[in-house]
Amino acid sequence: MGELRMSKLIDTYGREHRNLRVSLTDRCSLRCTYCMPNDFAAWIPNDDLLTTNELLTVIEVAVEQGINEVRLTGGEPLLRPDIVEIVDRIAGLANAPRLTLTTNGLKLKELALPLAKAGLNRINISLDTLNRERFKKMTYRDRFDDVIEGLLAAKAAGLFPIKVNTVLLQGINDDEAPALLAWAIENEYSLRFIEQMPLDAGGIWDRATMVTADQIYADLSTHYELTPVDGRGSAPAEEFYINGTQATVGIIGSVTRPFCGACDRLRLTSDGQLRSCLFSNEEVDVRKVLRDESRDDVAKRVEIAARFQKTVISKLPGHGINDPSFIAPLRPMSAIGG
Repeated sequence: MGELRMSKLIDTYGREHRNLRVSLTDRCSLRCTYCMPNDFAAWIPNDDLLTTNELLTVIEVAVEQGINEVRLTGGEPLLRPDIVEIVDRIAGLANAPRLTLTTNGLKLKELALPLAKAGLNRINISLDTLNRERFKKMTYRDRFDDVIEGLLAAKAAGLFPIKVNTVLLQGINDDEAPALLAWAIENEYSLRFIEQMPLDAGGIWDRATMVTADQIYADLSTHYELTPVDGRGSAPAEEFYINGTQATVGIIGSVTRPFCGACDRLRLTSDGQLRSCLFSNEEVDVRKVLRDESRDDVAKRVEIAARFQKTVISKLPGHGINDPSFIAPLRPMSAIGG
């Protein structure tokens, strides 16, 4: 029988991996145009989704391998009925990781405080516009007020810093960058602009029309003095101080300013596949191990640890989006986990 040994997750390029993105579901309550079509229905079968016990087994093994931050994603993770239990159980692990969550905010009004009490450390909330009609156009749902109420609930629950993620689309909301930043400063939110990535289920991404990090910086600079923050480390966002204050804004140039050289992230999909990169087309199956009745629990954990190591060793130096031979992932963002 194998023995589980502590081992750091270091790839062949010397990057140590400490951050695990865990998708809880591919379902979502919005239909953001840059993510999926309004009529999208190619969901992962329910029987393929990891159970809560299976999720916790994988996360615990990951922590034993050196993971010290877990971000819960989707789809929309708050659609998971036992989301508070999941947070509570992760927070109760030995050497519990820092625990964050990315959400569209629709269910935060009722869940922000229970999540905070269960052990959630911080939250990211997606909001692409301050205009209710634009929100409806971009998401096919009239739920703008729910997001705002969710943001307020997160603030009341003390889930600081509250980060707001925004994707700008040409001809739709690309004129809102300065107004969004003014709103974020007023409400003490940490705003991060994210370049649109080739991960939408509808295949509408077009590099020629993508709003780039340079464009975002230029638009913001017409209204604000931006000073680079030193010490980015493995963070995906380039941060800038605003008007000489300690308030910051982030720009994530995933396509035009890749940060692969310092990447410390691995991903677990909701159906139990390990991925070394958001843009990879290779996956390592841990669901099969978890459901292998020929193995006892110790043997399963040993094999899952080995598969984490295999995933890390297979990691490429970069995502390759800017390479002419780049092939977009077969799975959309909702199935991979944001």
